Amino acid sequence: MAKEKIIIGSDHAGFDMKEDISRYLAAKGFVVADAGTCSALPVDYPDIGVVVARKVSAGEFDRGILVCGSGVGMAIVANRFPGVRAVVALDEETTRMSRMHNDSNILALAGRRTDGKTAEKIVSVWLETPFEGGRHQARIDKITELERELGRGK
Repeated sequence: MAKEKIIIGSDHAGFDMKEDISRYLAAKGFVVADAGTCSALPVDYPDIGVVVARKVSAGEFDRGILVCGSGVGMAIVANRFPGVRAVVALDEETTRMSRMHNDSNILALAGRRTDGKTAEKIVSVWLETPFEGGRHQARIDKITELERELGRGK
């Protein structure tokens, strides 16, 4: 069975964490694409968030990971795209619930608030937790319908 394709990106505040997570994912056998940034020099987070979210929205990648100082800016950008359900995850339980109930497909991490070991645990939980479907699928369907209503849907 082929491993998922994951695209990852960060701004300057999340650069080191992005590099660490990229290595972690590659070691686990995932196909990883790096959307930048390529250094810790200042860059605007929307520029990177758009690349990742657009590719997840288009189905080019199964999931995406974004890292900025708080995770919030990246999640705001990503959630503008149809079919994207980005979550800011600061702990394992939020991460688990975001997968089980919301089928999150973009994980936004806080490079300035989360240590490397915690980030690795969060990523691991996010990758290993399945979507429960059922009553939760009906709620995702409502979000999809709302996207169409607002002219953002596929």
